[in-house]
Amino acid sequence: MPGLGPGIREFAAPSLKKVVDGRDKPGHDGRRGRAQSMTGAEVLDVGRDAILTMLKISAPLLLVGLVVGVVVSLVQALTQIQEMTLVFVPKIVAVFAVLILTLPFMGDALSAEMARLVAIIASAR
Repeated sequence: MPGLGPGIREFAAPSLKKVVDGRDKPGHDGRRGRAQSMTGAEVLDVGRDAILTMLKISAPLLLVGLVVGVVVSLVQALTQIQEMTLVFVPKIVAVFAVLILTLPFMGDALSAEMARLVAIIASAR
């Protein structure tokens, strides 16, 4: 029993030893009470899907920031106004507007990814 002190191990009931060691759990594979582990391919799939979800969620905000930045830079170049802080206000307003519009999509995508991860965790037990 790894978490208990040396004096408690001798006095612990056999049923408690099984619970602490994990030997009473279904799917016990003999490795200190852990359930089945994921394969390397499954770990890569989870990581790839997490990265794709992150890109899917952040893409609208990043693209709008990029487009607004380029447009404001073109306007600055054409009018020869070289004010560095002029870019920030239009970018912030545009990003917040897109954030408000795409927030339901972002929530659905994150919820679907979390449900998939919970299903993977539940199936490993």
